[in-house]
Amino acid sequence: MPEFILAASILSADFARLEAHCREALDAGADWIHVDVMDGHFVPNLTIGPLVVKALRKLRDEKKTLLDVHLMIETPDQYLDDFARAGADRLIIHVETTPHLPSTVQAIKALGLKAGVTLNPATPLSTLEAVLPEIDLALIMSVNPGFGGQTYLPASTDKIRRLRGMLDRIGSKAWLEVDGGVTPDNAREIVEAGATVLVAGQSVFGGSGSVGANIAALRKAENSQP
Repeated sequence: MPEFILAASILSADFARLEAHCREALDAGADWIHVDVMDGHFVPNLTIGPLVVKALRKLRDEKKTLLDVHLMIETPDQYLDDFARAGADRLIIHVETTPHLPSTVQAIKALGLKAGVTLNPATPLSTLEAVLPEIDLALIMSVNPGFGGQTYLPASTDKIRRLRGMLDRIGSKAWLEVDGGVTPDNAREIVEAGATVLVAGQSVFGGSGSVGANIAALRKAENSQP
């Protein structure tokens, strides 16, 4: 099975010791830190803002990792500068919140950041076609966004496979990221469908096992045989 990038989602981390918990994940084999920003309007939850991204910047620099920032917010254009200054390496925006998608992608790139685009489970892949040649990452939401710990939607696998085909047909080198319900039980299926980055929150920071044991289980699934 191809190797995947593991992005540990801080949505499920212990915010009382956020830096230490993220450090534990990186030391155990996570590749990136994934930051879910929710505004209580576009999704039914309210999480964090640029200050938390800024608080993780020192750890990012020390570990030479990336801060993968997912903006589940209305009017994201208003906040691109704030997250860029805070230390985001990549900004991921939703097609549902961005009426002028190509210009927003270009605005992200003009800030010196990598640009990612995502869509909700019910949104068709055709909404991405106009920007696929320009983006650095395409994200498939495999749950309805808003809360961690949800169950992976089975229809997501075919959607991942179809997006993989779209990217391959244009020769895109963009990462194909999947976020929502990723576990050791479905990691192989997701990667075989074409994903190159798996976002995991509860499967990294939750459960009764340690962060190290949780990440080892995900990596074991990566190397398992059919």
